[in-house]
Amino acid sequence: MKHVGNCFCGAVTIEVTGEPAAMGYCHCRSCRSWSGGPVNAFSLWKPEAVRIIEGAQNVETFVKTPLSQRKYCKKCGGHLMTSHPPLDLIDVFTATIPTLAFTPGVHVNYSETVLPMRDGLPKLKDFPAEFGGSGEMMQE
Repeated sequence: MKHVGNCFCGAVTIEVTGEPAAMGYCHCRSCRSWSGGPVNAFSLWKPEAVRIIEGAQNVETFVKTPLSQRKYCKKCGGHLMTSHPPLDLIDVFTATIPTLAFTPGVHVNYSETVLPMRDGLPKLKDFPAEFGGSGEMMQE
């Protein structure tokens, strides 16, 4: 399966292939600030499944911490993806790939939520243990 998407102005085109490793919602302050919303919908992909197929010269990267390399279009400021090298995963904004059927499976960093969501999905205090978090679950 292939999905193609663009930044806000269309100067950058990305392609993801296969299935995401995970999809869900992040409630951490950094993701909220970066996304401009009370929660960030993520889709995590192996790096080999994500390609910039047009407009690579328009992609800029902002690095706040070693965990995240946030990529955006330098023409319009449209957010594209966040590389997480220590996890060997890339978070592609779900809004960037409109044909992807977003099927969230988890909430991460729910201890930082500003928008409680009662959707029956697992709510992790921080990250899963396999990604360096506590793996601790929270109640809805």
